[in-house]
Amino acid sequence: MLDRPVSEISKPSRRLPNQRWQIYPQKPEFAQKLAVLTNLSPIISQLLINRGMETPEQVQAFLDPESLVLPSPLEEFPDLAISLELLQNAIASQTKIAICGDYDADGMTSTALLLRSLRTLGAQVDYAIPSRMHEGYGINKRIVEEFHSEGVGLILTVDNGISAFEPVARARELGLAVIITDHHDIPQKLPPANAILNPKLIAESSPYRGVAGVGVAYILAVSLAQQLGATKGLIQPMLALFTLGTIADLAPLTGVNRRWVKRGLQHLPKSNLAGVRALIQVGGVQARGEEGAGEAGEKIPNPKSKIQNPKSLKPEDIGFRLGPRINAIGRIGNPQTVIELLTTDDMGVALERAMQCEQINASRQEMCEQIEQEAIAYVETEFVASLQKDRVLVVVQPNWHHGVIGIVASRLVERYGVPVFIGTYEDEQHIRGSARSIPEFHVFEALEYCHDLLGKFGGHKAAGGFSFPAENLQVLRSRLIEFANQCLEPQHLKPLLKIDAEVNLNHINQQLYQQLNALHPCGMDNPDPVFWTPNVQVVEQKIVGKGHIKLTIAQTVDNQEYKIKAIAWRWGDYFRLPPRVDVAYKLRENYFNGNTTIELELIGARLPIQLQQFFASPPTQSSTTFEYNQRDYTCGFYKNGIEVELRIKNSEGKVLVMQPGHIIGLLGTNRQNAKEVDISQPQYDSIIQAALQALLVKS
Repeated sequence: MLDRPVSEISKPSRRLPNQRWQIYPQKPEFAQKLAVLTNLSPIISQLLINRGMETPEQVQAFLDPESLVLPSPLEEFPDLAISLELLQNAIASQTKIAICGDYDADGMTSTALLLRSLRTLGAQVDYAIPSRMHEGYGINKRIVEEFHSEGVGLILTVDNGISAFEPVARARELGLAVIITDHHDIPQKLPPANAILNPKLIAESSPYRGVAGVGVAYILAVSLAQQLGATKGLIQPMLALFTLGTIADLAPLTGVNRRWVKRGLQHLPKSNLAGVRALIQVGGVQARGEEGAGEAGEKIPNPKSKIQNPKSLKPEDIGFRLGPRINAIGRIGNPQTVIELLTTDDMGVALERAMQCEQINASRQEMCEQIEQEAIAYVETEFVASLQKDRVLVVVQPNWHHGVIGIVASRLVERYGVPVFIGTYEDEQHIRGSARSIPEFHVFEALEYCHDLLGKFGGHKAAGGFSFPAENLQVLRSRLIEFANQCLEPQHLKPLLKIDAEVNLNHINQQLYQQLNALHPCGMDNPDPVFWTPNVQVVEQKIVGKGHIKLTIAQTVDNQEYKIKAIAWRWGDYFRLPPRVDVAYKLRENYFNGNTTIELELIGARLPIQLQQFFASPPTQSSTTFEYNQRDYTCGFYKNGIEVELRIKNSEGKVLVMQPGHIIGLLGTNRQNAKEVDISQPQYDSIIQAALQALLVKS
């Protein structure tokens, strides 16, 4: 028998993603009933059930958000009336208005939206955005003093201000009126502003509850234009900026966000805003339309549909192409570039600014890659052994760029499955950082738990920002570990993958993809559908680009083999994938040489359940015989050191050995003369599957 462990020959650095799969309970009878009532396919019905739909009425409101009867924002936001009065008086008296924005996509689109609309409505208005590098998030006393010295009478914050008690108090001392528009979590003590517009202050059941900062700005601007009777030509440009900011900020695509984003995605490709057109052009985004179906899958009456029903963008066009180009400026550039891009009417200026966004985004990508690698090396050395005990990562290093560490935090959460607080030194005495979370951990509550150790901080459940004296680092780490241990259990410490339904590869086609249009736009709180297919064979795989795996997978259904191409972004660590896996994925269209095909975007992989069970607790020295291709074989599980391996022996004494999660096996009469073989090849994979089936029957 072979006695050298296979692991000595081929040992991947990390076998498969460390995930916990949560597959929604399937309700076939209910899904079928809902399908009949709503004229949808059962699979779409199941997806809607997973998203909380229980009645045909709820389905109708979701599929056609324009059918929702919206309450007036004046009824929902208690301070909207006083805000409108302050703005109308400022416009009438030509009092200077100053907007204090933020340097992320939400803050910059909010600033541009209010600048454009207020100027169009006749206001005298300018703006300021604090320096990410030197001042950090939110309005501060320096900005207030500067506004005062410039003769400003009314300050309007966007996407910030709800935690800025002292700067707002200083503004009121100086005689300035202040309107706060923000969407971040509410602190224990509200600033003394004249008016506060924040969806977290209104009823949880309100359709406006989930708006981002740009949503609050949009509501304020539209309400003001309506009161002044001057909405003509204003709504569509504001809707374009609302759509950009809402998706880029990962706001929930429910309630009014779903209604307005759906509308905005249809208008964006034909937007009159020079900056939006320039971004779409430079970002290489192509609007898409489907013959015979609109964005919600409704019937289109005639062949001129693509003219009468303009092509629509998808949220991922903004999330992956336009949003990052805006965000990159706020992270490592000058926000003025984006404000000029989104407020200019000169296409030449817009293209210049869009090209600057493009270049800075390329620099941002390189910077992220470098910092991520350094962070991983640091974590693997210092913290990985204690992660199960600590349940949170606090990573601080010098010389990292403040602007990109939030992105790196998200990637570390993906990798390690714990909340991540990442920081870098502003100077020798001060550290500033970002936090990203997992579903069971509330970042803002964690920061409040440590408030006495922090300087400034803010955020919400999933993310936050903070600063603190460097001398508090060890105490802060201990306090965050204490908080994490109060709210997290060991089972929470794996990235959670929510899966909608099982689908066989023979059902994946253009028809299914078109049906999914009914769910768009997808995003936060209405995620892209995630499917899974068990026990597929990986028939081809290679690394492409910067650590992505491009592969082909196959599944045999009713004695027929079905193949499909797939991509696994940033999965270089898991190359090569085992020959047999369960896969979880989203469906994507691929456009190439005028052809459109459906491909998989892998987001999860695990050993097939059958293999997991066998290798987790194999029958001791269990063996059996089986017949394959009219030849007799014996097979069994055997311990080899600490490893368990499957051995398959033919009548000539040749043995094939494999271990779970490995692509390379051994074949020979003994270890000394054994040769390495790729067990994902059909001739080896087929016999391994036959052996496992025989052992399954025996057990």
